[in-house]
Amino acid sequence: MPNDRIAASVPQPADAIAEVQHISKSFTTDGHERVVLQDISLAINFGEVVAVLGPSGCGKSTLLRILTGLVSATSGAVLCHGQPLHGLHPGAAIVFQNFALYPWLTVHDNVRVGVHRKGLTPTDEAERIRHAIDLVGLEGFEEAYPKELSGGMKQRVGIARAFVGGPEILCMDEPFSALDVLTAESLRSEVYGLWSRGDLGLKSMLLITHLIDEAVFLADRIVILGANPGCIREVVMNPLPHPREYRDSAFVALVDEIHELVTQIHLPERPIAPPTAAPVPEPVPFVQVGEIIGLLAVVHDHGDHINIFELATRLRLELGHVLLAINAAELLDLVDTPKQEVLLTALGREFLAAGDANTRKRIFHRQLRKVPTFAFLVERLRAAPKLHLPAEIVQEELAMHLPNEPPQPLFDTVVTWGRYAELLGYDPATQTVYLDVESTAGPMDGLRA
Repeated sequence: MPNDRIAASVPQPADAIAEVQHISKSFTTDGHERVVLQDISLAINFGEVVAVLGPSGCGKSTLLRILTGLVSATSGAVLCHGQPLHGLHPGAAIVFQNFALYPWLTVHDNVRVGVHRKGLTPTDEAERIRHAIDLVGLEGFEEAYPKELSGGMKQRVGIARAFVGGPEILCMDEPFSALDVLTAESLRSEVYGLWSRGDLGLKSMLLITHLIDEAVFLADRIVILGANPGCIREVVMNPLPHPREYRDSAFVALVDEIHELVTQIHLPERPIAPPTAAPVPEPVPFVQVGEIIGLLAVVHDHGDHINIFELATRLRLELGHVLLAINAAELLDLVDTPKQEVLLTALGREFLAAGDANTRKRIFHRQLRKVPTFAFLVERLRAAPKLHLPAEIVQEELAMHLPNEPPQPLFDTVVTWGRYAELLGYDPATQTVYLDVESTAGPMDGLRA
């Protein structure tokens, strides 16, 4: 990505409706601190749509909540029109992924929540509510309750509630992800139509999304987050004129460019550790063994190779989760990922061709021992009394080496993979992790034929 593109995207503070400067955010769970966002600076300017793009777990929603004042930053500055933000951003409205409607209120009263404490006269309030409901095409449903509405209609209520207060910045947190494809596309176009009218007082939009096509369709500036911890990895300016067409060659080219960026960020080439280096724990993708095996089967069904983004479409899964499964399979040398392709390795084909579950387990066992996190745990357990360690100690060891990983999902994933491979065992009654009997020999002798 050329540096001039990133430089051109740097906002001018004087223009910023909402801004964060060098903010970080961490949470403490079970005594372990996890850094979710680290050293992020971002401004939302007048007259632009900004999309924050990244897989689940990278801190996108947390960033939105910090910008709007719903969540405080652990460090750094949060500004509103260049001044420190105290409490909620007065000009922000949010459309949530899960609709966030009050089930006991009618459509009219749910929209009315958006003008609470605005100090309007009853006449002005009624007119605003009527106008907002009209904007989203819900006339005639004013007295309906959420249970009577489809998903698309519920989100229309959420959009009307956001617009009724006359916001200057509309923040949308994956607003279309809970909808079917056709309804999502219809609403996406309608939201852009409302933004482009220019007579609603709306000055900017912030979109949180994991869909590249959605970001390219709506945004003028696309901010790509890395994960663990969340940080800005790339900023891409979108020069495409409106209206944008998904099949337009320039649209497809920009989508492909961002595809490649996302792949490089979330599926980087793995450095080969020196063979004499002591094992040091590394992050493990939080996916189930069955998901890894299912991924291999789908790739095999497509001739042992498939485009990453076509794979996500065929699996009907969020791209972020598919990337985690690919990362896990690559960690075990079962697939390779040149550019945007997923290829079964010879070992991956051998794994799928195995005639019984035990053969697959033996391959998984052999590969797991090469993963630094598991090699580290094997060494620790070999040195432990009776090859057992309390689960609490294992969690502490992992948290110490991987402070940015949530400790419980990390522990659960390690135990699940270890159990499947018959490398590690876990006794829930005593809450201890132990080395499987097959793993008590030396590094090579312990590998079963």
